[in-house]
Amino acid sequence: MKKKNANSKENKRTNKVIDKLNSYKFLHIFLYSILAVILFVALYSNVKPETLDIELFTVSDQTIYAPTTVEDKVETERKQQEAYDSVEDQYVLKKEISEKQVDLVSSIFDTVIEVRKEEEKEKEKEKGNEEGASTTTSNEKVEKIRGKLTDSINKKIPADTFVSLVETSEDELELAKDAVVTAVNNIMSKEIPIVQLTEAKKQVEDELQYTSLRPEVSESATTLARFAITPNYVFDLEATEEQRQLAVDSVKEAQIKQGQILVEEDELINREVYRKLGLVGLLDDHQSFKPFLGLGLFILLILAAVVYFFEKKDSPISRKNNSLLLYCLIFAITILLMKIVSLFQKIDYTHIGYIVPVAMGVMLVKLLLNERLAILTSMIFAVCGSVIFNEGITGNFNFSIGIYYLFGCLAGVLFLGEHNLRSKILQAGLFVAGVNVLALTAIMLIRNGGYSNMEISSYFVMACASGLVSSVLTIGFMPFFETGFGILSTMKLIELANPNHPLLRKILTETPGTYHHSVMVANLSESACEAIGANGLLARVAAYYHDIGKTKRPQYFIENQMNIENPHNKLSAQLSKNIIISHVTDGVEMLRKHKMPKEFVDIAEQHHGTTLLKYFYHQAKQTNDSIYEEEFRYPGPKPQTKEIAIISIADSVEAAVRSMSNPTPEKIEKLVRSIISDRLQDNQLDECDITLKELDIIAKSFCESLKGIFHSRIEYPELTKKQKVKKE
Repeated sequence: MKKKNANSKENKRTNKVIDKLNSYKFLHIFLYSILAVILFVALYSNVKPETLDIELFTVSDQTIYAPTTVEDKVETERKQQEAYDSVEDQYVLKKEISEKQVDLVSSIFDTVIEVRKEEEKEKEKEKGNEEGASTTTSNEKVEKIRGKLTDSINKKIPADTFVSLVETSEDELELAKDAVVTAVNNIMSKEIPIVQLTEAKKQVEDELQYTSLRPEVSESATTLARFAITPNYVFDLEATEEQRQLAVDSVKEAQIKQGQILVEEDELINREVYRKLGLVGLLDDHQSFKPFLGLGLFILLILAAVVYFFEKKDSPISRKNNSLLLYCLIFAITILLMKIVSLFQKIDYTHIGYIVPVAMGVMLVKLLLNERLAILTSMIFAVCGSVIFNEGITGNFNFSIGIYYLFGCLAGVLFLGEHNLRSKILQAGLFVAGVNVLALTAIMLIRNGGYSNMEISSYFVMACASGLVSSVLTIGFMPFFETGFGILSTMKLIELANPNHPLLRKILTETPGTYHHSVMVANLSESACEAIGANGLLARVAAYYHDIGKTKRPQYFIENQMNIENPHNKLSAQLSKNIIISHVTDGVEMLRKHKMPKEFVDIAEQHHGTTLLKYFYHQAKQTNDSIYEEEFRYPGPKPQTKEIAIISIADSVEAAVRSMSNPTPEKIEKLVRSIISDRLQDNQLDECDITLKELDIIAKSFCESLKGIFHSRIEYPELTKKQKVKKE
């Protein structure tokens, strides 16, 4: 006995410590940090850049693929240089050069004509004295002509070229000028690159060959024409640079594509291959911090979603910490399963990830916490799985397995309803298995790959095993989490509603009247809760136990007084009050002793609130005017939730209606609304978030239920006769 008491004290001390820890706000910050650490440890090795111990000019022992897409700047620059060099020099036809050369040759002839005219004028001045007239020689005339020309022209045109021109007639000189100007203009109107200059000079010779000029004049004219021919198709630096720049800009960025083969097995690793291996980060000469920075941001996004969900809920710190701790455990177990299974990828089981029972995690979250959180967790598991199972693929994300996990998890969440027995969870596992098979089939068809029958069979077996194992593990973990965290799940409620439960059998056998009353209250409460969106199943099952304290002294409660005298007739009002009130504390003690859910304890403790025992109060008032009303009130506390408020009202309504003679719908509705009005006036509903609109809906629900129970019946003739005889 002493040992039992010691254990009980130790358990109470432990529970107090846990409750105290749960009350600290910093605890949920610590749990978020633990969640971040779990994610980082699980994903670190999968995002860590792969490095190879490879030496230059050795033979590769494996085929190496590029793990990511990177720009090959060296190759890009080489291609750009090739494009730059491939552009030919750009030339342009300069018409101004042609015009300039035509003007030049024309001006040379004009100079010759001018010198001739000057000589003629001097001859006319000296005409009067023929004997004394001096004669200008041809060489002197040539010197005058060369004196009027530039040095560059004089260097390129021999002096004897002008001799025949100054000695010829004026008409022939004009003819020579026209012929040269025409020939030069014709030839210079065409493109003459520098490499074709000789050919162009030959063409101008050929054009002047058939003139009617004397040979010596024709030769001089040809010399001047050849002098005038110069390249007019010249190099255009600006156009050339523009074309080269266009060629460089048109070169696409050279990239090493993700999945590209860098070196084949048994192939020599030359300098170019070695350079590319270093470029994609496969050499251990440097480590990039970018993947770890990306992983940090990735974890931050996941935490932001989880924090947003938990922090926006307006619930006590202790309950928030409790829920978050449970979520972290479920999350850690699921991620650990993924990580353990992923180790088999190293031994060529690349697609082993399809067997992971990842749906277990979200099914537990749905059953124990919240459906919206379960859907969010489905997305998180899908993304984490795509990173963890990235072995054998190019890149860090295996999108196929991510999609597979997403569909499987969502299937588990959506199939589970409100009331989930173990058979329902097994059915959910079968449903997940079916969805897994469909998702895998879709993935394989989209890939359009060639799969052997063995591969297809193994994939489908893993998909089915994943769904079934998820449901089995869910059923296996549920009792541990429910017990360890004091969670009242739907399945737990259904188990507690079993009439074979020891406490329910105790109520049924020892207090059958109370049991019937509890069942009636349960029916009323469930329908009313569901009408306003509260937890109807919790209200129903908790109502079965709310008067368990009456089993300690059953004969003191009127519903159990069958064929016996009311014992309160022999007791004082003060003592009767204490006995009636004690059923609340007795019930709370019994429920705690049997480790019943906290919600049941709260309902048993609060379903009377601080209401007044009017009968015994008025009875005591008749004998003693100094009695205070507070002495005849229940100790409370008042109802804290909608479910407790509804059970509290239903408890009074059922007892009041049962005591009515010939209840009618009108009487029932009047009674129900008067009880609700009394509770409002007595401030019994001040501490729960129930509204007047919801109270009106509750009243209508009670009336509908009670009308079905207390409906009018046909009065049989024989019974009528017996009743008349009885009356007589």
